[in-house]
Amino acid sequence: MFIREKTVQGRTYLQVVENYREGAKVRQRVIATLGRKDELQASGQIEGVLRSLARFSEKVRVTEEFREGKLAAGKVQKIGPDLIMGRLWSELGCDAAIGKLLSGRKYSFSVERAVYAATLARLFFPGSDRTADRQARDFRIAGAEGLSLHHLYRAMAWLGEERERLEEELFFRNRDLFSSLSVVFFDTTSLYFEGRGGESLGQKGYSKDRRPDENQMVVGVVMDDTGRPIACPMWPGNTTDAATVAPVATRLRERFGVSDIVIVADRGMVGAANAKKLTDLGFPYILGVKMRLEKAAMAEVLSRAGRFREVAENLKVKEVRHGGKRYVVCVNPEEAEHDRLSREVIISDLQDRLKRGASSLIGNSGYRRYLKLGQKPEIDWERVKAEERYDGKWVLATTADLTATEVAQKYKELWRVERIFREAKDTLSTRPIYHKYDATIAGHVFCSFLALLIMHELKRRIDFPCEWRQLKQDLEAVYEIEVADDGKTWLLRSPLEGVAGKVFKAAGVAVPPTVRMAQV
Repeated sequence: MFIREKTVQGRTYLQVVENYREGAKVRQRVIATLGRKDELQASGQIEGVLRSLARFSEKVRVTEEFREGKLAAGKVQKIGPDLIMGRLWSELGCDAAIGKLLSGRKYSFSVERAVYAATLARLFFPGSDRTADRQARDFRIAGAEGLSLHHLYRAMAWLGEERERLEEELFFRNRDLFSSLSVVFFDTTSLYFEGRGGESLGQKGYSKDRRPDENQMVVGVVMDDTGRPIACPMWPGNTTDAATVAPVATRLRERFGVSDIVIVADRGMVGAANAKKLTDLGFPYILGVKMRLEKAAMAEVLSRAGRFREVAENLKVKEVRHGGKRYVVCVNPEEAEHDRLSREVIISDLQDRLKRGASSLIGNSGYRRYLKLGQKPEIDWERVKAEERYDGKWVLATTADLTATEVAQKYKELWRVERIFREAKDTLSTRPIYHKYDATIAGHVFCSFLALLIMHELKRRIDFPCEWRQLKQDLEAVYEIEVADDGKTWLLRSPLEGVAGKVFKAAGVAVPPTVRMAQV
């Protein structure tokens, strides 16, 4: 039953109408005509009718009395994040996998709910476990009502010890979702600690956070060719990137039973010794080359004759063989033009500064690249000319049985891994890390991996462009207000904002009613 407007001879009337079925067809019939719309509005009778009807509906009455300020608001909780992420958590089998690993273990609290709460925290209120415990009170997290901070600590210790088994459980439970493990993408980053940072994980090393004064750890991520996170290996902070590739490849073969894997990794992991290890182990690879560190070989590779083929928008490639190795030279014309213009600006500025005798230029790495250093610094025009060969280019070394086009495109997909790291370190804010034991540190970091897995699954399901920041904001805007009336407790839901409705639909979650009675 509903209210319908009907216009007759230029006048609009309000009617009460109901639907009814006649055979296979749905028809409508008028129950009553309330009157002309303009007259009802002018006389205020519409509001009177609504108030009269509200007496027969507790839900409408409670809503109206709350809006009029007759009922006080009680507890307010954000419900959108848990409704969406909880569904994905369950459908990915995270709860079942953790339950299986916990079989036979007796805890006085739900470890699975604690891990889920920590993962939800990474997505919506990231930070330390203490921060998660404090801010969780503003969110409804099903089944986590009795958890406290020490429960999170114990859950992180368990998760840190069992993380590899959980990775395997999740992989095999979702095997049909993985398009292929014939190509995997791998990259690493570093995370520094507050305090001492770990028993063996916390070590000083090359810091990508530019904090060489702090202990740190090295964290990797392995993704399949759809961008789905598969594994999250971890090492002490003094481990070099080059030392991680071969062990990761070997472990993937052992753990996931995949024999033919092409390893795609970034420039920091290349090198003769590393490439040889992968070849000896039987792993084809696509590795970025640090062109300026291999100047002699790259001078030969870049100067080889051959026509570039355009294989995609802003991507041209050509294949070169040198020294018994196969290289794919790639160029982005737009990036090449950007590099050329940037260099011209630097040279022009450098010429002006040299005229003024600016000796401070020597300390500027951007300028120093083009200077001849001596008693009187001057522009090294040979070096300027040499830099031109790198404009918009990158070089890949490969042993994969793929075309040059496929090699270039696969390597470009590696940038998704780098984007994931930015999300892990910025959006998810894995730091700060205050734990001092390796197991709890590993568990804390692994929650970011689980969060990335859920984030990837949600992004896979939505069919509209949306930044994570907007999605997060709109889901947090879905909340319930607790209202007490006549001995009963009601929950009033906020309206859906922005993309929230689309996200509920994409995740297959029913939107809660605007008013419902709280369960005792």
